[in-house]
Amino acid sequence: MASLKLGSKSEAFHREGQSWYINLFIFLYLDFPLLSRSALLEKLIEELSITNESVLQLNQLPGGAKSFELVAKFCYGVKIELNSMNVVSLRCAAEYLQMNEEYGEGNLIAQTEAFLNEVFGNWTDTIKALETCEEVLPHAEELHIVSRCIHSLAVKACADPMLFNWPVSGCNETGRSAVFWNGICSATKPQPVSEDWWYEDVSFLSLALYKRLIQAVEAGGMRPENIAGALVFYAKKYIPQMNRQSSFKNLNSGSTISIPSESDQRSLLEEIVELLPTQKGVVHTRFLLRLLRTAMVLQANQMCRENLERRIGLQLDQAALEDLLIPNMGYSVETLYDIDCFQRILDHFMSIDQASSTTSPCNNIVEESQLIEGNNSLTCLTMVANLVDAYLAEVAPDVNLKFPKFQALAAAVPDYARPLSDGIYRAIDIYLKAHPWLTDSEREQICRLMNCQKLSLEASTHAAQNERLPLRVIVQVLFFEQLRLRTSISGWFFVSDNLENSSQNPNSVLPMSKNNGSRHQMEATRGTGMDDMRERVCELEKECQSIKDEFQKVVKTKRSWNIFCKRKSQQSNNPKLQKDSNVKTQ
Repeated sequence: MASLKLGSKSEAFHREGQSWYINLFIFLYLDFPLLSRSALLEKLIEELSITNESVLQLNQLPGGAKSFELVAKFCYGVKIELNSMNVVSLRCAAEYLQMNEEYGEGNLIAQTEAFLNEVFGNWTDTIKALETCEEVLPHAEELHIVSRCIHSLAVKACADPMLFNWPVSGCNETGRSAVFWNGICSATKPQPVSEDWWYEDVSFLSLALYKRLIQAVEAGGMRPENIAGALVFYAKKYIPQMNRQSSFKNLNSGSTISIPSESDQRSLLEEIVELLPTQKGVVHTRFLLRLLRTAMVLQANQMCRENLERRIGLQLDQAALEDLLIPNMGYSVETLYDIDCFQRILDHFMSIDQASSTTSPCNNIVEESQLIEGNNSLTCLTMVANLVDAYLAEVAPDVNLKFPKFQALAAAVPDYARPLSDGIYRAIDIYLKAHPWLTDSEREQICRLMNCQKLSLEASTHAAQNERLPLRVIVQVLFFEQLRLRTSISGWFFVSDNLENSSQNPNSVLPMSKNNGSRHQMEATRGTGMDDMRERVCELEKECQSIKDEFQKVVKTKRSWNIFCKRKSQQSNNPKLQKDSNVKTQ
């Protein structure tokens, strides 16, 4: 820690309490040493002599009684020690008292200014000096001490600390390790310093000063990842809600940091959201979702929440399901989770995805091979589609989840983004089970959200026996499964023909095998596979035929019932027909 001793006389001043004043009779016996150093005191004493007053009050002196005591000691040549904790207040007090070079060479302004330049060369001393600026902030701002401290810290934070010799907090202990030879310490070996070495040091600054420091390091060219890391560290330190789980338990009682009020936490959160870098992926999606949940708890302003929702929507493909399950915070809510919030986040992602697409995928046939080849946009969209299906499956058991909300959320993702429809089918099945009062029309609409052609074999087998699905959907599932099996059988026949041709022509090369061993293996498994395929096709044809017969019976019964109801209504409306029918009955 930098320090500077001024004066040569021993301690001779004593101060009682914080109330203080200057009595005029002191100057009659001490040859006015204070007046010879301060232009302001000289002027004020002259005014007092005219009015015959004996007391001079300096209530606006920066630093108060403590600063005046050091100023007086300096003027009388008493030993004082300048350090990073008192130099700012002394510099402001010297400026206020006008202690310039006209009132003595090496006056207090010049002494404190020279020492400040030494402080700015040291990281730790600069932080301490900046913290003390809070006590005399208007005067420190006027003398540009605050801006000079922030500039000094920003330059050091943006530079490589291993290239310079300034003390970095913790580096003296952990940044170097001793090298021993025969038990004797011969040298020190520098260790690499991580990029987050400055996070904790600057976290003790107030929000106003910390904000200015972050803006300074951003202007200095610091990587957005490092800026985001510093803000995350600061938020976790001063927003206790960020460190609480969903049960919102109290913080560890051993914490030495006083818990801020909810209003202070809300203001801090809103400021941090504004300072976060806007680049995609710089801030982890999990942290953004935690910020959003905390913003809802603290009732942050609408602009802050919309900002967070937009940022999350920008990188929704990197989110985890458990983080998206945000509980509803209001008192008049219906659903357990905030589904409207997730809908807005999803809408942001879809709008960005559509804007970034050069061609409309709806007008082109998108094959699954494009996903394997690395179509980045479509891959992100597929990840979001899987996330939406999983989210729907989690919220589907909620009996208060209305049908339009479920339908809108599921339909937000286009069909081409789902290589398989198993996820959306599972969500639909859970929703139908939890909402048995849905009408047939609503069941038909919700089942249109899935593509029966994209169901896996396991999902198709389950859907074919699912009584909660409409009969028309079950018929479609059986039809496409039968079509898939017939296509597979045709492939087996094609392979069989190739095998027979290769056996008749020994010079031909079998494209599916490199040796005869694989050909014999194919011939051995061909018979078993063909039998299984034929048996499965026969079973599906029987099931499909029985369902068609049952469907036709239902249709005929419905038609006859409609004709009967129609005739009865006509008779009730026409008295003549009703009379004729009575005569015929008699």
